[in-house]
Amino acid sequence: MRLRAATCALVLLAGMAHAAAPAAAVADEAPAHEAHGVADAFAQPGVALAWGVLRGRRDEDAVVVVRIEAASPEYAFVSAAAVDPFSKARKAVQAPTRAQGGVELRIPRTQFADFPRTEFAFAPDAGATRPALTVYYLGVPDTTPEFTTQDALAAYLAGRIARERSAPSTAR
Repeated sequence: MRLRAATCALVLLAGMAHAAAPAAAVADEAPAHEAHGVADAFAQPGVALAWGVLRGRRDEDAVVVVRIEAASPEYAFVSAAAVDPFSKARKAVQAPTRAQGGVELRIPRTQFADFPRTEFAFAPDAGATRPALTVYYLGVPDTTPEFTTQDALAAYLAGRIARERSAPSTAR
């Protein structure tokens, strides 16, 4: 009887160890950080972005412009995807591009009707398989201002990023 109980205990322990092994391996892989952008600007140490709309002659000519600046090597490259949250269909908006020094993404405003979720994936290099940070938005933020000239838009985006970076982190 003792032998049988000992055998059962060993089998049980072996099963528990086997079941825990994959979980331990997954736990070693730190999940990528994900942040929900809710306003027309987002900043955290090493990365910032701001939204604006450049109006066209007609509503369907309007372009959403997102200015992205990365100062940290961890976020050196950015890619963007448009996502339909219902079908999960994805559409590349921007292939991995160097974000240090700044980059502007231009997206037709009409695209947000079919692909309302926009994901900005930041990674240390263009070939990274997992981003260090993903900032996602559900539609164009309500606070996004509209401009009729490129110069006014560019000035706003530069100023907005500067203000967001200088704001206390608790306000974000």
